[in-house]
Amino acid sequence: MSTSENVESAYPRRMHTALDALDARELAEFYRQLLGLRYRPGDEPPTDGTADDAGWLVLVDDDGNRQLAVNRTDVLPRSTWPSPEVPMQMHLDYAVPTVEALHLHRRRAEELGAQVLMDRTGVESEPLYVLADPAGHPFCLLVGVP
Repeated sequence: MSTSENVESAYPRRMHTALDALDARELAEFYRQLLGLRYRPGDEPPTDGTADDAGWLVLVDDDGNRQLAVNRTDVLPRSTWPSPEVPMQMHLDYAVPTVEALHLHRRRAEELGAQVLMDRTGVESEPLYVLADPAGHPFCLLVGVP
């Protein structure tokens, strides 16, 4: 098989998921702490007293794989989900192994600035919370297999 055939038959792979935010650092910090990620080298907050004017930040896992990116924007209508005026458009799902872990991570998310939009923990087949991150992006915490 030629090199061009290899390239043509390969599928694109997810590089990272990018989220818009009015304050890129604030949202990056939320997900960094919630998910145990770290900044890509060079994206860390300044330590020399200079202003943090970050417009694009990338978060990576312990192996250096990109997971999330945050892009600063000047306008970001907050989702009104479950009301349809401003839909979710996209959301992220994060699985945890048990109901106990679900409650623990919901509390952690709230302490970091998330807001609970829906509590569906009474549904035995798939207990979950729908939350909004500090920028208003909905995301789910659910008991399931990652």
